[in-house]
Amino acid sequence: MGPCLLTADELPDPYDLTMIARVNGEEWGRGHSGTMHWSFENLIAHISRSETLYPGEFLGSGTVGNGCGLEHMRFLEHGDIVELEGKGIGILRNRALAPHLAG
Repeated sequence: MGPCLLTADELPDPYDLTMIARVNGEEWGRGHSGTMHWSFENLIAHISRSETLYPGEFLGSGTVGNGCGLEHMRFLEHGDIVELEGKGIGILRNRALAPHLAG
């Protein structure tokens, strides 16, 4: 999670966000939250059918369309910098590490 969390009043319309996925500064995907397959409300309703949801729990909805390397047959390598940007929210930036080199 990060770089920040927003409250509902800080994000007036969660379905009006441009989202960008980058690897090493190169854009791999760009999308808009208005094109999500399932709304956040529907995700919560679906999950709560089989699990109890508690206040403060964190739910992830996945990446932006075309933001997955598999969709492009491109794969991360050790040391790659991955950025996920939500306009008006911020940029989540992480370095990919090979499992045997991460610890």
